Amino acid sequence: MEKIPLTRAGHAALNDELKKLKSEERPAVIRAIAEAREHGDLSENAEYHAAREKQSFIEGRVKELEGILSLAEVIDTSKLSGAVKFGATVTVVDEDTDEEKTYQIVGEPEADIERGLLNIKSPLARALIGKDEGDSVEVRTPGGEKAYEILSIRFG
Repeated sequence: MEKIPLTRAGHAALNDELKKLKSEERPAVIRAIAEAREHGDLSENAEYHAAREKQSFIEGRVKELEGILSLAEVIDTSKLSGAVKFGATVTVVDEDTDEEKTYQIVGEPEADIERGLLNIKSPLARALIGKDEGDSVEVRTPGGEKAYEILSIRFG
């Protein structure tokens, strides 16, 4: 199986989510199912069906997180330097709009573009890998070609 790269923060966040699902969410949904069963006929019991659906989601997410964490390779980004690579925090400027954005390149399970966490498999991250400050990159996006200049690279 292929290892899944994660930052320390990403690994910790996924671990926290797994613990919360197991210690809080799972027992709560089991209680909700038990309460709904007490209401009688299960075939027309919306509370029961909603609780069972939530239980199914929780169990699926627990399995997914356990799988990710078992294959995780935690990378200490504070020991890295040089060109853009996994874990780098990169500030880029859109060469057309002069809009600056900062992203950290992270593993797929921890990616969240709204929080500036860029999936390493994304077109922009792939274009940035191996580049240095001052380099320009061309990226094909759904909205067309974009050109970015790398302003800074930080690790850690």
